[in-house]
Amino acid sequence: MTSETPKPEPDEETIAFAQRVFQHARAGQVQELGDLLRMGLPPNLRNEKGDSLLMLASYHGHADTARLLLDHGADPELANDRGQTPLAGAAFKGDMATVQALLDGGADVNGRSDGGKTPLMIAAMFNRVEILDVLLARGADAQACDAGGLTAEALASAMGATDAAEMLGRPERA
Repeated sequence: MTSETPKPEPDEETIAFAQRVFQHARAGQVQELGDLLRMGLPPNLRNEKGDSLLMLASYHGHADTARLLLDHGADPELANDRGQTPLAGAAFKGDMATVQALLDGGADVNGRSDGGKTPLMIAAMFNRVEILDVLLARGADAQACDAGGLTAEALASAMGATDAAEMLGRPERA
């Protein structure tokens, strides 16, 4: 029988530092985050919700910060505790520059979040037509189904995202 040594609780200074690091990602503070990464900060550091630095930068529309993190080895497929990936977060928010940075940095255009939803499905549900164009051009599978058997077109229709549903329902897309 082995006993594990309990991990010490972080002190207030460590907690404050961690909060600043995550705020740098949320606010797109490239210089500050870059300095920390060069000093050895792990690029896949995650907060109490499982959000990585890349997830926070992507969700808040900071393409330059996302590129910095990717350049330092951040995993573009690292999902948070809700199963959301950075690309799905950027597609949800409708941030084209971040979507492109993530795709250029190796994000899987057909990567799946919890429930089997792809970034294309997320973009379709929220009527992000320009992002649909980019995802489709980069190889997104318009016929993929989520865990409930619904395609991006069906999800867009269910959400009242008429432009996206119409675009995905065109014969040349079938």
